[in-house]
Amino acid sequence: MTGDGTDIIQLKGIGVKTAKLFYKLNIKNTGDLLRNYPRDYETFSPPLSTKDIVPGELCSVRASLAGNMTSKKIRSLTVINFVVKDEAGEIFMTYFNMPYVKNILKRGYFYIFRGVVQKNNGRLVMEQAKIYRPEEYSKLMGILQPKYSLTAGLTNHMVTKAVKQALASCLPDMDYLPEWIRKEQNLVTCRQAIEEIHFPPDYERMLAARKRLVFDEFFIFLLVLRRCKEHSKDLENGYPMMETSHTGRFLEALPYTLTKAQGRVWEEIKGDLLGHKAMNRLVQGDVGSGKTILAFLALLMCVSNGYQGAMMAPTEVLAGQHFESLKELTRKYSLPFCPALLTGSMTAKEKKDVYEEMKSGKANVIIGTHALIQEKAEYKNLALVVTDEQHRFGVRQRERLAGKGEGVHVLVMSATPIPRTLALILYGDLDISIVDELPANRLPIKNCVVGTEYREKAYRFIEKEVRLGHQVYVICPMVEEGELEGVENVVSYTEKLKGILPADIQIACLHGKMRPADKNRLMGEFAAHNIDVLVSTTVIEVGINVPDATVMMVENAERFGLAQLHQLRGRVGRGSSQSYCIFINGSGKEENYSRLDILNRSNDGFYIAGEDLKMRGPGDLFGIRQSGLMDFKIGDIYQDADLLKTAGDYASRALEEDADLIKPENEMLGKYMENVLNAVDFRTI
Repeated sequence: MTGDGTDIIQLKGIGVKTAKLFYKLNIKNTGDLLRNYPRDYETFSPPLSTKDIVPGELCSVRASLAGNMTSKKIRSLTVINFVVKDEAGEIFMTYFNMPYVKNILKRGYFYIFRGVVQKNNGRLVMEQAKIYRPEEYSKLMGILQPKYSLTAGLTNHMVTKAVKQALASCLPDMDYLPEWIRKEQNLVTCRQAIEEIHFPPDYERMLAARKRLVFDEFFIFLLVLRRCKEHSKDLENGYPMMETSHTGRFLEALPYTLTKAQGRVWEEIKGDLLGHKAMNRLVQGDVGSGKTILAFLALLMCVSNGYQGAMMAPTEVLAGQHFESLKELTRKYSLPFCPALLTGSMTAKEKKDVYEEMKSGKANVIIGTHALIQEKAEYKNLALVVTDEQHRFGVRQRERLAGKGEGVHVLVMSATPIPRTLALILYGDLDISIVDELPANRLPIKNCVVGTEYREKAYRFIEKEVRLGHQVYVICPMVEEGELEGVENVVSYTEKLKGILPADIQIACLHGKMRPADKNRLMGEFAAHNIDVLVSTTVIEVGINVPDATVMMVENAERFGLAQLHQLRGRVGRGSSQSYCIFINGSGKEENYSRLDILNRSNDGFYIAGEDLKMRGPGDLFGIRQSGLMDFKIGDIYQDADLLKTAGDYASRALEEDADLIKPENEMLGKYMENVLNAVDFRTI
């Protein structure tokens, strides 16, 4: 599927209003629709008796209303409670801001209640359960039902119906993956994979479809990467540098000494800048390991040699924070920086002024977002490009920024803990340096892994920390209600917290479906301490530095990979106060406590990432993917590490045997690659 397909509005039953909802999910045409893979599947099992319920698991129960419903208002929160029972026992039901539940249930009738049951103070409790009539439920039993990411106003039924239409009209007949690879790896055809990832006849066929699609993502990505490597490996140093006194004087003036790891990596960076070949280096290190100062040192050597440097950050807030930090260092230590900030939200006049400073050379360090790679951004003598959080920018974006000068040095910074074996595959065009040591003055984060019964205590602790002048993150896996059963969502949770915490505590919610301007505004408000508690999805895992944030509470922590949880907790512990991370195991399962306990035992991101590789299995397929690393839609580098290695081997083999992909057996692949390279979108996520 290389084409874009038909505009979504051409599908039957989709008018302008519904099309706009699809556009909000970045689904503009049938090609996008078919690549919008289910995020989970629902299997409707026969209803259980209350005596057979396993706390912490999603289940369905056939029961009827017992007693009266009670309704109470807590500020903006409406809470409805009632009891349902069957012949074996009863369940205490709770609904938040769902007053219509009172009109659904009638005495004397049985209903199917579906949700996650918890045991609280000796009684079974179910919150926000879905309610079905028995005849409605029986039609759903025994079928793998796809569950898609949604937005308010768009139902799973609407998406399913649209996907069925798209499948009927735009599936590919030809397969671009060479037959020799498909046979050796026992991969289903592209057509079958797309059909059966959306509507699998059974679990095994779904796994086979997923394997093919994950392989494709990795294989195509690595083919592009190998070609980039061929282009960059012998690139001459277009901007040879010499060591100046500025970096040495700066290091002596700093109130701290670099760690051994920082010192080692700085020598590697320096060696690249002084060498014959252009630098192409990745610096990996945990949050707080001191990568930014290494980037500033490299930029200092660059400008003291009379060249320009650029630093690209994944968000406007982080770009602004880097800019302010560099300005402060320049003032404090009399450094030769003349920095400029360039972001997408600036006015046309502000951008024009910065463009002129860049072109004339008046600005010798330009810090910004993807605005740095726009056509109008011209540099006088760009010699060094630093990209912060590499996985947020595609390889081609990095290439485009480096392409603003000939033989430019590229330095990539990442706090994402990726084991070296995988980093060598994913960052195959880069030399790798690792900052594997934290500065001595960092206070270790205190962690705890608890069940849902701990929430009330956690809320009191959050209030206490806010009263001390600190800030809090609460992380939920989902944006809106209904995306996944039994999983907390940002929108509802924010309303719930507003009803629980005192009214003077400022609470806001943040998620990836918001407009970029709104996301930037909220991140800026939180950084300025105008918000006390930020309820968010994983969108905050990079791009914001808030020293006053001391608490992170992660709901449904069992749904995340360990490496991603470690990345998330890097948002706290950035100031001088003690910080805390509370991981809520929403499932209640003992094996999830054991897995999450690894975060209790270690704050070392690379150790945790290694453990993540060992522990993720087929049962984790539909957890929360690892932050969309490298922009993969379905592949997860931890979950699918073996397939990533296999795809890497085949990418190397294909290019070794047929560098231009022009042999008859590779002809379709060659054409597909052309389309991929021509269709690259340089905007950031």
